[in-house]
Amino acid sequence: MNRHLLVGFAFGLAAQILTFLQLQVNVKLGLMQRYPVAILLSSIPLTWMHIMAVQNFSLAFGGQLWPGRLIGFGVGIIVFTIMGMAIFGEGMSAKNAACIVLALCIMAIQIFVK
Repeated sequence: MNRHLLVGFAFGLAAQILTFLQLQVNVKLGLMQRYPVAILLSSIPLTWMHIMAVQNFSLAFGGQLWPGRLIGFGVGIIVFTIMGMAIFGEGMSAKNAACIVLALCIMAIQIFVK
């Protein structure tokens, strides 16, 4: 694997985790009503992290945007599932498990199929 791919994954994973906290935890706990400025300002570093992920994925795939977009989608699905289970105790259904498998397949196709 090349360095840009790994850096893209690092930024993408961190951005997806923090975005989950910004969006989903906010909905469950109503943080926007209590801390609107903090919630809105957190968008600035999160946007930068997503941009860095896209930039590095694009470099890893010779300027193409689709591979990074689909990898980002897969990472987001996996992060959402894990954090939803860990933080909110949401269970895993067969439908969700199938979506996780599909997300992993999409990422594997983008990374390993030339």
